[in-house]
Amino acid sequence: MSDTPLKDTIALVTGASRGIGRAAALALAAAGAHVVAVARTQGALEELDDAIRAATGQSATLVPMDIAEGDNCDHLALAIHQRFGRLDVLVHAAAILGPLTPVAHIEPKHWERVLAVNLTASYRLIRAVEPLLRASERPRAIFLTSGRAARPKAFWGPYGATKAALENLVRTWADELEPTKIRAVLLDPNIMRTRMRAEAMPGEDPAALPDPSEIGPLVVELAQADLGLPTASVAFSDWKTAGTLASA
Repeated sequence: MSDTPLKDTIALVTGASRGIGRAAALALAAAGAHVVAVARTQGALEELDDAIRAATGQSATLVPMDIAEGDNCDHLALAIHQRFGRLDVLVHAAAILGPLTPVAHIEPKHWERVLAVNLTASYRLIRAVEPLLRASERPRAIFLTSGRAARPKAFWGPYGATKAALENLVRTWADELEPTKIRAVLLDPNIMRTRMRAEAMPGEDPAALPDPSEIGPLVVELAQADLGLPTASVAFSDWKTAGTLASA
């Protein structure tokens, strides 16, 4: 098997400057994909590009932007169309935790920001890139979700609600696209050593948690797997234990 199974593919990764998004971008680049990396921080994107260059000798396309702002997703899709003509892989990892507080105490501005980043931006992204995915021979769209979508917990209202809505949105979209080649994945990374996890659990020992780099091989596998059904749900913990995507 080639060590660059994704050679000549175009992969868009949101939230690419840190955590799971960064790990996905590095893994996809190492597998041969040209990565279009989206994040808000220019400096962190440049650090990612340095890491990709060091590992592969190739560069990434860096897009510093806030996906929750206005028509940014439309502008991004237009730029990808003009430069590449298609999109083969989407990894949508961008998300925010929001306040951990009782639902009745959530400030409207905080609710609106979590909704904008975690849900509305996902809809805008789907709307913008669907034509690009349709132009691919083997399109894959991978969305990061959370166990909080199915297992609500006190104080996690905005985050859990938006992840539950995201799952519904992705499943609906994938069902609509069943006759096409587009296949969608809801990927639950479970607990990992990320900044978001540290924000949520400041007393936790990060050394005891899996590094985000561990999910990279799974992202690469999902980007090329024969998923069959329009949408699949994959948990990193199940994949790591079984070493297979059979549960998808």
